[in-house]
Amino acid sequence: MSVDQSTVAVRRAPTGVVVAIVLAWAAALAAQAGGHADLVDHDRLLGAGGASLGRFGVFLAAWIVMVAAMMLPSAIPLARLFRASSAHQPSPGLVLGVFAGGYVALWTAFGWAALGFDTTVHRSVDAWPWLDGHSTLVLASILGVAGAFQFSALKDRCLRSCRHPAAYLLAHYRRGVPAAFRLGWNHGLFCLGCCWALMLVAFATGMSDLRLMAGFTGLMSYEKIGRHGVGAARIAGVALISLGVVIAIAALR
Repeated sequence: MSVDQSTVAVRRAPTGVVVAIVLAWAAALAAQAGGHADLVDHDRLLGAGGASLGRFGVFLAAWIVMVAAMMLPSAIPLARLFRASSAHQPSPGLVLGVFAGGYVALWTAFGWAALGFDTTVHRSVDAWPWLDGHSTLVLASILGVAGAFQFSALKDRCLRSCRHPAAYLLAHYRRGVPAAFRLGWNHGLFCLGCCWALMLVAFATGMSDLRLMAGFTGLMSYEKIGRHGVGAARIAGVALISLGVVIAIAALR
């Protein structure tokens, strides 16, 4: 591959990743239009009749679609660098797919963890009559935690890794399919470190509103790849804390 071709390969987003993002958003739009936008809503999963294997399967599929729509856009800078670096490996398309699979697998594991956390919270609320009567305090608390995390050193550290994908790839790139999965998974850990609190807010609201889903996607992507990402993170932190305080005051009146 010539220098010019290599430059184009680095700058061009991997087709498979772009297709996955487009299909995920298309599926979300179709679900909205068809009245099934609440498939990823944990309250629906745990509602009347209890959780079943079928409902868990639907939730898992919907969560993976949501992750592809919301998180893959901010992973494009690393994905295109990885695609260029792995171009001379055997089956480069497979290697790139496994890399993306590791990234999505990490976020899928987070979805299961968030579902388990939410189940515990629901049981706690149901067992405490006062909290059951002031259930919006749970959302207020999540907003407060998410807002405070926007100012944390861990958030800044993880964002630095996401903002400099070339440095991360140089330090961790290895050849082979298993290495590709590990790279996607491990980079997903930094992405999770950046965005877990925002995604928890998204999870708590059910993510049945595409406008909210798009807003969170834009915020998380801009934090990682935007010119003023640090400032955007701080502004979002203030907004989340303020909204949490407003909801808490309203709940306690």
